[in-house]
Amino acid sequence: MKAPVTRKRCAVYCRVSTDERLDQSFNSIDAQREAGQAFISAQRAEGWIPVVDDYDDGGFSGGNMERPALKRLLADIDAGKIDIVVVYKIDRLTRSLADFAKMVELFDQRGVSFSAVTQQINLATSMGRLMLNILLSFAQFEREVTGERIRDKIAASKAKGMWMGGVPPLGYDVGSRQLIPNPQETPIVGTLFRRFAELRSTTELARELNRQGITTKTWTNSKGVFRPGRPITKQNLYKTLRNPIYLGVIRHKGKNHPGQHEAIIDQALWDQVQAILAEESSARAAMTVTKHKTDAPLRGLLFAPNGDRMLPTATRKPGGKVYRYYLPSADKKFGRGTNPFGIVPADQIEVLVLEQVKAALQGPEVIQAVWDEVKRRQAGIDEPAVVLAMRNLSVVWNQLFPAERCRLVRLLIQRVQLRNDGIDIEWQPMGWTELVGELAPNSIGAELRELEMEAIA
Repeated sequence: MKAPVTRKRCAVYCRVSTDERLDQSFNSIDAQREAGQAFISAQRAEGWIPVVDDYDDGGFSGGNMERPALKRLLADIDAGKIDIVVVYKIDRLTRSLADFAKMVELFDQRGVSFSAVTQQINLATSMGRLMLNILLSFAQFEREVTGERIRDKIAASKAKGMWMGGVPPLGYDVGSRQLIPNPQETPIVGTLFRRFAELRSTTELARELNRQGITTKTWTNSKGVFRPGRPITKQNLYKTLRNPIYLGVIRHKGKNHPGQHEAIIDQALWDQVQAILAEESSARAAMTVTKHKTDAPLRGLLFAPNGDRMLPTATRKPGGKVYRYYLPSADKKFGRGTNPFGIVPADQIEVLVLEQVKAALQGPEVIQAVWDEVKRRQAGIDEPAVVLAMRNLSVVWNQLFPAERCRLVRLLIQRVQLRNDGIDIEWQPMGWTELVGELAPNSIGAELRELEMEAIA
């Protein structure tokens, strides 16, 4: 008696690298899908049946795995919903040997096989696997050569002064692959350069432009998607003021080439603005201090009353003294004074927060909670050791290295919310639990161990 045929659920995966012509009634994706379904139908006697879902990636490169349909396919394979993957050609699935090795590992784990309509390869044999690796090597080579050709073409085109795509800068539109001055925006660009030359301050200029309602470039891309303008930040201004495209120049990899588009800014104004920027940059570099993360223990934790994140900053006065602050992110983007809360002296707020951490370490309710967690974990530490460790940690807190204090603050605190009349601290839900791991002998930090040894001696 003939044994019943085992059903094999087959999924057809289709991919093209470009989304051109995908809106046609019959395109490459459709052709791949029909070929795959016909291939499955021809194997119906072997129990092959197609799954209902389609796995189509239109406009995605085969050089990586960041493809929505491929991710969905791999997830369904992992869930045991698919037995065979069918593609028109192997390079439709991937052009990377490394990525294919990851897929094959998942296929093997889930007992899934792989078939290509135009390339009959048997993965069950060593020769079949060799042929597959050879084909994928050529696919990867083709992708890399294509990438080199594209980069060479872009470099050659920019050397001729051609616009090679992307978001057009404020003041220009794109037509026939060339930058065309926008009559409504070119006066704005001219005013922007002239006002900076007068004000010599991106902060004041950003405020002025935002008061006037001037935004970044508003445009509609080639796919018809509208991109509204956004409020102009100091970073936007620096990028605009340093962009040689307004001088009629195309820049590529640090080299300037005469552009095929019309300049908006004359050479004299451009030189004046660049001189101011260079002067201001050197002055700011002398006044600004770049601090290590451990010098700002509340970095990423501190928030203004309106929810604006407070960013650490520091300045050095002519006498050499350094002053540290926490600055609202809105002030950093749009200029000092944007957030009415203003800056906060770093030393004062850090002392206030760290004192609350010390008080929490000494609090009987916290010590009890930590001891309860130690018992739950069966960590092999007795209650007197927990109490002693917590007490020692609070006692030597001020003598810990800044890096160690910073680490413990981040372990225990989730958010520090500034109020007009004080602060609120949100503790990490798992912070005190994680602290249990710090209570093992000699695990609080090198400086704490040394202090404990001194105390024992």
